[in-house]
Amino acid sequence: MTVSYMDFTSPSVQFTYDVNNNLFFKKDTQNYINVLSIEQLNTLGNTSLLDIFLSTGNVIEPHIHQNASELVYCISGAAVVSIVNPFTKELLNFSIQPGQVANVPQGWWHYEIATMDNTHLLAIFDAPTPEFIGGSDLLRLTPASVLAHTYCLNEAKVKDTLAPITKTVFIGPPSDCKKDSVQGTSVANSPYSNQPYNNQAPVHPNRQQYDYQQQQQYEQYQQHLQQQQTYIGNGWDYLNNQGY
Repeated sequence: MTVSYMDFTSPSVQFTYDVNNNLFFKKDTQNYINVLSIEQLNTLGNTSLLDIFLSTGNVIEPHIHQNASELVYCISGAAVVSIVNPFTKELLNFSIQPGQVANVPQGWWHYEIATMDNTHLLAIFDAPTPEFIGGSDLLRLTPASVLAHTYCLNEAKVKDTLAPITKTVFIGPPSDCKKDSVQGTSVANSPYSNQPYNNQAPVHPNRQQYDYQQQQQYEQYQQHLQQQQTYIGNGWDYLNNQGY
């Protein structure tokens, strides 16, 4: 149980907050993250959250939370949550849709990839402020000479490959990426190019009445999820093998 040292008689005590007012990171109008921590709501105990919005093919970059576990809840759309198990040395991939969750233990390497437009995820942490160490920072701040020497790589190629990474990415690919677009419906050359479903995110049937075509797509997607099993291996290979 969390021990609170908050003076609940203080005039500064806070019990409510609009998360929409606290932007953490914004790539564009379809891909952004809002945050709620004890800095915004001082009555929080060991709880905080990230409110995440993604379009198809966008990725919450590989990262760790060194101070908290993370429970990823899908509100709308769909995503694949990928986790590296440091004990079994396996990459685990979990598809989630509205109402489903995936749990990431504290300090484990993981990332999330949206497989539909209008994907909305809620990441809940058991810490008052979620801390973040992104793969982009590890790659850009570790000298190319160290990476090349450690892993027996060509230093010039390492330096050239990592040169475009000049800041923390958070949501990838970066908006200035010169590769083919993976935002919205521009996915012709992305890992999702063979996806049999429209990019329109499904909404849980308890919340909204679909038209006939939308309902068919949603039922196909549910059937697809029921038939699949947890896949261990490369995350992008997983998506390709599933027809995305």
